This record gives sequence, structure tokens and C-alpha cells, in this order.
Amino acid sequence: MKKPKRPVISEKVLVLGIDGLDPRLMKKYVDEGKMPNAKKYIDRGSCREDLVLLGGHPTVTPPMWATLATGCYANVHCVTGFDISSPKGLDWIRYSLDSTSCKAEHVWNCFAEAGKKTLVWHWPGCSWPPTSDSPNLHVVDGTSPGSVGMSFAQFEGEMILGADTKIQEASFFKNVSENAVTPCSITGMDIPDADGYNILELTGARENHNIIVDKTRGSQATPDAPVNIAQSPIKDATDWAKAPAGAKEITMLLSGGLIRRPCLVLKNEKGVYDSVAVYKSKKEVQPLAVLDLGKFVDRIEDEGIRDDKRVDVVRNMKLLELAPDASNLRIYISAAMDKDIKKCVHPAQMYDWIVESAGYAAPTSMLGQQSKELINDIMLNSWYVNADWQAKAITDLIDNHGIEAVFSHFHCIDLQEHMFIRYMSDKGYNKLPPEDYQKFMEDLYVLTDWYFGKFLKYLDQGWSVLIVSDHAQVCSKHDFLLMGDILGISVGLMEELGLTRLKRDEKGNRLPEIDWENTLAIAQRETNIYVNLKGRDAHGIVDPKDKYEVEEEIMTRLYGYRHPKTGKRVIALAVRNKDAVHFGLGGPESGDIVYFMAEGYQWDHADSLSTSWGEADTSVSPAFIAAGKGIKENFKTDRVIRQIDVAATVAALGGVRFPRNCEGAPVYQIFEEEF
Repeated sequence: MKKPKRPVISEKVLVLGIDGLDPRLMKKYVDEGKMPNAKKYIDRGSCREDLVLLGGHPTVTPPMWATLATGCYANVHCVTGFDISSPKGLDWIRYSLDSTSCKAEHVWNCFAEAGKKTLVWHWPGCSWPPTSDSPNLHVVDGTSPGSVGMSFAQFEGEMILGADTKIQEASFFKNVSENAVTPCSITGMDIPDADGYNILELTGARENHNIIVDKTRGSQATPDAPVNIAQSPIKDATDWAKAPAGAKEITMLLSGGLIRRPCLVLKNEKGVYDSVAVYKSKKEVQPLAVLDLGKFVDRIEDEGIRDDKRVDVVRNMKLLELAPDASNLRIYISAAMDKDIKKCVHPAQMYDWIVESAGYAAPTSMLGQQSKELINDIMLNSWYVNADWQAKAITDLIDNHGIEAVFSHFHCIDLQEHMFIRYMSDKGYNKLPPEDYQKFMEDLYVLTDWYFGKFLKYLDQGWSVLIVSDHAQVCSKHDFLLMGDILGISVGLMEELGLTRLKRDEKGNRLPEIDWENTLAIAQRETNIYVNLKGRDAHGIVDPKDKYEVEEEIMTRLYGYRHPKTGKRVIALAVRNKDAVHFGLGGPESGDIVYFMAEGYQWDHADSLSTSWGEADTSVSPAFIAAGKGIKENFKTDRVIRQIDVAATVAALGGVRFPRNCEGAPVYQIFEEEF
């Protein structure tokens, strides 16, 4: 086929993708003067008055980033959830953040093919492995949400070290679900070690069999994810090569207690203890790091143990608390990050460029437990470090290595707000006032705006810049039901409706195992219900000739269900697979029935319509702003801009062909010249 020649509107295009960016909240903060850099993009560019991008479905990371990259919906690119269905059976799901799961062409391939030196930076779900063998295509990670390297280089888990003169010996406790912020005020006997079930590990499992029978086994457990704890005695410093008079010592246990790092607790010139120096051994004169009280220290170079091997790593630390007399202290210690992330950088040479310009990738944090200290003083700090590192790396690749098209993703909002957004309105579980959580959210958007500011200079250098997101999150008005969880098989509502049955032990207690002989259907992942069909499914009981009527009965029961507290419906919509095409779903990778939770009863995202709103000015909608070369300044369009339009718009700006599966159209109303 002869390739058409397209006019080049802009020689250089930068997509700033922010996972979880909410247009409703962004507009609020812009109007309040809290996002001055976002306002500059708006004033110098085009968008809708409400900043909304009409999102596809399901409203979760992998499928929506795939839609942004390909210009088609999930029923075409086939990434239909955070996980996708597994050939192992209806009760198994498979990790979807792999470019081979995406069956549609990516717009960055079109740029690379056209001779543009193109960077794809951590675009989650459909960018790694690299999608083209063109030497023009440069790719960094994309194997997970979170930060660069989080899925394969970050290990050990985060930890709080508590030390006290009353503690007798150094100890390490894994996955502690309580007392994470006060480890030095309790003894080892008082620490309840978690039972080994770790919600965060599920998000990276390649094959996952997770029957969600209660709130501890699904996404609802995320804000209360366990934290590792270490304890140490505080003693007078002895047997050091060099220790100041009056110094105290503690032991820092790392890598699950396999690595011991001696530390000196030091006085200032006034005789007040205010810092901790971390050493590799007592024989060393120079410390690995010095932690001053209240200061976040990033990327401390050391070692970690992974798969029984020593690995060169970096960690972040913060001395949270230190008694003036050194009687007790607390230190935050991040997960370890392998220095070498080269295996997910293509071409490999780019890894050296990144390290030279920005340093090693830093571990990020995902802490909650309704603790202001964990959320604001630790987690937010770590994401500022990551924002600075990412911006330095990308701008260096642009400025010094000839990159002409950038498709970037930054996960600073989504991952952090998962840890607190549900508490922005009080449903009876808050440990802090709703206003505190609303302030946490504001701080995230201030961080994001700071990140936006790192790229403003390109508006004056002939670049077109697009700010987009995949989805946002809501603070739901009512309690969650066990339905629509992204991480497995949701039993709760389906069991109430008599559609799913669990096996029971000899005492009649429910087991996390499906009783297939008495199960008509199951709710798998977000928005999918599968009929337990004979001939298709291993344990099928529904005759194919009865499938239509069984589907009708399932939808009738869904619509008839009433919330136990409000008496209102909880399902917004339920349709057959063939009808789900109206919502960008359906086909072989979707359920027999596709449903959406009603507004006010959804999770934070993934299970509702993309136009859904929540409490405290939240919404699920993604956002869209375009500015720079070829874009009208200070212009508001009333066009409904769809998520599938982004790839076409970027291609039109760059003068390259549209991706072959693209269903969207350029947002030509915002172009300076008629298209």
C-alpha cells in the first residue's frame, strides 16, 4: 500500500502521561492557584473547559494506556483489564503488562518508522518488550505500574526501624500489619506478624489464583498493606575504628535480617543527639550515609541479598524521630532498588546515559495505614525524588541525545492515592478527619505540577506537548461490595445472589475454593461475569442451549440487588458480550456479561463507567491538555475528546501515519491551521 504523505505540523512531540490524573481535581487546584504550571499549559494551549478526556473501559491502567497508544478500545487491542483471562480456567487470571498481550499497533512505531528518534518511557502494559526492531525506537521499562524498575529491580519491602535502650536484641519482623509507625515502643512478643498473605505481591504475579472471599484478599486491602519492622537496642558505642565521644550504637537489619549495618547515633555541638551515621562495618571510617533528623536521604549505595546473591542496590532513608538523649529513635528504610535496570532499557547503551545524567533509579514508596507520617513524610518524599530523577533523565535524552518524540508515563498520583483516597469522606473507618486526606491529595497535585514545570521550556523550543491520563480515581460515597476486584474472583455479591458457591470445611466454614458443581457463574477481574458453561469450561454445568436465559437471569438478579444500607441499586449497567462493544469491550477477552458498578458504589476505579464521579470533587475521567507548536493558544473546545483520539492527534501533529488499528480521529479543532 502506498503511504500517504502527511503535512508535518510539529517536528517534535512530547506526551506527558500521568496515571490517575483527575481533570475535576486538576481544574479545582488550577482555579485555586495551586497548579501554576498546569495553568501555563492551559493558557498556552487547548483543552475542554472541564479538562475531560472521555475514557474507555475498563478504567484501569493497562487497557487505557494501550488505548492511548493504539487509538483503539480494549475489544480491539485485547488488553481488557489489569489482568487478562488465563487458559488455566475461569478462576485463574494472567498478568497483562506485556506488550505481546496488545494486538494493535502502537503510534510510536509509526514515529520510529518515519525516521523519528522516539522514546517510550515506562508506558505500562504495552511497551515492553519493545514493539519494533527499528533502531529509532528507545524504550525504558513498562513492565508494571509504579516507577521505573519497580516490578523487577525493587525488592525487600519497606521497613521502619525502631531502636530503644529497653530493647535487648536486634530483630526483624516481616509484613507487620499493625504498629508499623511505633516499632520501638513495643517488644517482639507484641508484634503480630502477618500471615504471609501480601496484597502487593498479587499485582506482579504472572498467573494468579485468588478467590476474594473477604476484604483482606483483594484491592480493598491495599491501604493497609503490611510493613516490615526491625528493632535494635541502643548501647554505648564500642570497638569502632573511629567513634566520637558519647556516641551510641544501633544495628540496622537489612535484607530480611541477613545484612547487619552498624550505626552511630551522634551528638551535635550542643550535646543533643540529632543524627545517625550508617556504616558497612565498625572498621570503616567513612559512613555509607549520614541521616540528619527529619531529612530524606535518597539513593544510599549499599548491598542487598536477592535469591541468595549479593546485589548492588540503592535505598532511601529518613530519620523520623530521635530522642535528644538517644533513648529511642525511628528510621524509615525503603525497599532496595537494584542499581542495574539495564535489562529493561533498550538499547542498553541508554542505561549509561540515564545514570550519567540523573543517577540510579530510586525506589518508590507505597505506604498508608492512615498514617500522616507514612503518607506525607515518607511516601510523598520518595515520589519527589522519583519525579526529579525521571525529569532529569528524559530532558537529558531530549537535549543531548536527539530524541524527537517522547511517550512518557508517570505514576505518582495513582499509586499514592490508592493508599488514602477512600478516606476523603468518612464512611466510619477514618482515623483522621477527611480534610487531612483531602490535603494529602492536594499535595500530590502540587508534586505533579512541579513535575510539569520541568518540561515547560519545550513550549519555547518548537515542541508540541500533550498532558493526558488513563483514568482517575474516586472516593466512593458508600461502602464497597465484594464485586469487580481487579485481582481475582469476587465472591461476595455473586454469592449473595446465589450465582457462585464456595466449598466448606467439615465445620461449615467457607473455603477460598469454588464449588463448581453448584456455581452458575463467576465474577472475574473488573467488570466481567463468566457463565460456567459446559464444553467450554472445565467444570461447566450450564448447557450451551440455556446460556441466553442464564445470562438474562444473571442480569435480572444484578439489577434487582439493593445495597443493604441505602436500599438503592449498585449496578449501573449489565450487558451481554455482544452489546459491550458500545463501551469498547466484548469479544473473546471479555466476559459473557460485562457490567459496571453504579456511581457511589464503585471502588476507587476499574469497575465503573468512565464518566463516574465521587465524593470530595473526585472523578474517574482521564484528562487532556495540548499546548505548543501547531496548537491554538488559550482555546477551549466543546468537542468530546475521546481516549482513542489521542494517538491520532499525536500522529497528525508529527506528520506520520496513523496506527493501523486506530479508531480515533485527530482533535483538529485545536490545531492552529485547518487540517
